[in-house]
Amino acid sequence: MSLSSWKSRTFLPLLVLAAPALWAGSVNAQGFASCVANLKAAAVRAGVSQAVANQALNFTQPDEKVLRLSQVQPEFKTPIWDYLGFLVDEQRVRDGQAMMRKYDGVLRAAEQKFGVNRYVIAAVWGVETDFGRETGDSFLPHALATLTCQGGRREDFWRGELIAALKLVTTGDLQLNELYGSWAGAFGQTQFIPSTYQSLAVDFDGDGRRDLVKSVADALGSTANYLRRGGWQPGQSWMIEVRAPAGYNGPTGRTNRASLSSWAQRGVVRADGTALSGGAQAGLLLPAGPNGPGFLVFPNFDAIYSYNRAESYALAISYLADRMAGHPPLRTPWPTDDPGLSRAERLHLQKLLLANGYDIGEADGKIGPVTRAAIADAEKRFGMPETGRAGQKIYRALGGSPSGAPITTGSTGAGETTGSVPTPQQRPLR
Repeated sequence: MSLSSWKSRTFLPLLVLAAPALWAGSVNAQGFASCVANLKAAAVRAGVSQAVANQALNFTQPDEKVLRLSQVQPEFKTPIWDYLGFLVDEQRVRDGQAMMRKYDGVLRAAEQKFGVNRYVIAAVWGVETDFGRETGDSFLPHALATLTCQGGRREDFWRGELIAALKLVTTGDLQLNELYGSWAGAFGQTQFIPSTYQSLAVDFDGDGRRDLVKSVADALGSTANYLRRGGWQPGQSWMIEVRAPAGYNGPTGRTNRASLSSWAQRGVVRADGTALSGGAQAGLLLPAGPNGPGFLVFPNFDAIYSYNRAESYALAISYLADRMAGHPPLRTPWPTDDPGLSRAERLHLQKLLLANGYDIGEADGKIGPVTRAAIADAEKRFGMPETGRAGQKIYRALGGSPSGAPITTGSTGAGETTGSVPTPQQRPLR
């Protein structure tokens, strides 16, 4: 799409979000306009074409949604069993296996070129955007301008990402109308931020452009390139499930590594009860304490961790990769009597709330403040502690069953409405 034809795309949704009533007393309109003008000038000095800078920023207004999401504080810390419950549910495993069959040639080529296991590449794709279904709807130039001019922190970082995004349009990698993604600037099939896109994206389909928005091949190849640069060691393991002895209080931590034989001496065994042995170095993660599932994680886990610096996130990628490769669900149950819900169950829970008279809007499987308030009220009605959490207890109290209901395409993603991921192998090692 040309710049002239792109003008026809309306900015009404963004302008509505930034309606003056929402910003009364909080925005200096003149100051914001001056900041945006300075951004345009800085972008042009950095090599962005004047036409692209004008088209991207001429109609920029503060985006309230972006600021709200950038400042949101979780109402409660997401338990690891909730986090993995919706990120690695059976639907995502099945979808992932189907997508791996569809793009088998691309994934094997990326594995061969970059040395990164194809199941891990596909798992990043699945967790980040549900295999391209949920890539984000924030217009990056407006979101990044908002964060630069109104965010109140990290202005230099946001400014750099804005300029990097516009350079991708100037150089012809992307069109301006393709710069839609998360409130924080990540976009495309596997959610690269613009500066990472500039430095690590590859043209893996050979068409002369690095297109991580529409080209699955470019996205998967670029993800493999990212993981390789993050320290991936070809042919090595990333994680194995283990059990710690009852009451274990020894060393833990991703980087607190010891040999498998050393972990065996501390009483750690594989999840199936067989003994550990060998000199491979790994750290022990016990995300729910010694009574829940444990994981020995290897240096390749660190490469996954570099993609989004949260251990829960890296565990989700690692676990999804294993499940898509045909390994069973976790052998050790989480130490809770109220496990988390899959995406299908979350969607069904919302439908049950609607059927019980709660006005939560359209059921979409995403648990936001309105749904949590309804859950808390329903818990009160059933004489349960008012947590507002989407767990099995309230789900079953409302009439749900463990099997849930079929999930519908397009209502997946990370399962929250905060706009970001919550901060909650070689096969023989298996």
